[in-house]
Amino acid sequence: MPQSIPTRGLQSSPQALIFDVFGTCTDWRTSVARIVHDHLPTVDAVAFAEAWRGEYQPAMARIREGGRGYVPLDDLHLENLMRVSARFGVTPADPDALNRAWEALDPWPDVPQGLARLKRNAIIAPCSNGSIALMTRLARQADLPWDCILGAEIAQDYKPKPQVYLAAVAALRLDPGQVMMVAAHNDDLHAAQAVGLMTAFVPRPTEHGPQQTTDLEPTGAWSCVAHDFNDLAMRLFG
Repeated sequence: MPQSIPTRGLQSSPQALIFDVFGTCTDWRTSVARIVHDHLPTVDAVAFAEAWRGEYQPAMARIREGGRGYVPLDDLHLENLMRVSARFGVTPADPDALNRAWEALDPWPDVPQGLARLKRNAIIAPCSNGSIALMTRLARQADLPWDCILGAEIAQDYKPKPQVYLAAVAALRLDPGQVMMVAAHNDDLHAAQAVGLMTAFVPRPTEHGPQQTTDLEPTGAWSCVAHDFNDLAMRLFG
């Protein structure tokens, strides 16, 4: 990342910030692998975690494309867990308990303090594909001080469908231009920007491990690019 990154095109500070959670706020890979190891000690826990996460987009795609009605991510995660377990030749003794790994993710080190700083000046909420139940329990685990829970469940669809971002904006009774989407994933920001939201890119260069090759740099003209959440708070609010 460059040492000095401009904040572009902000006519005013956002009244609300909405956040991607898996990867942007939390380290899903390390956290899930640790919990997989506790439940399935004979498997390569990191490979299993990555394979489980690898089923995430295909499962949501069937819903986004109209091939299946809305199903909460908790249920998709459980279906994906059983699919991946079969592929690895194992059977979890308590699949529901293992599935709750996604409610027990560790935040990146800057996240609790950075969110607290941002919350002093704006509404903060997740705009995640996770359900309200999942996001609420994860917030308690990871010390994420949200003002409310927004995202896929209130829209009954999955990002990057436009209605997910717009449902979050509408729930806050704000205009899209008053809300900033914060993510470590450029595709999330492209979708949010397309429906009029401000955007902030915060890279997580080890989300997918030390050899990560994606989302290392911004690929769009985002409103703000920051090193971490504390840096984002400083850039937006001083």
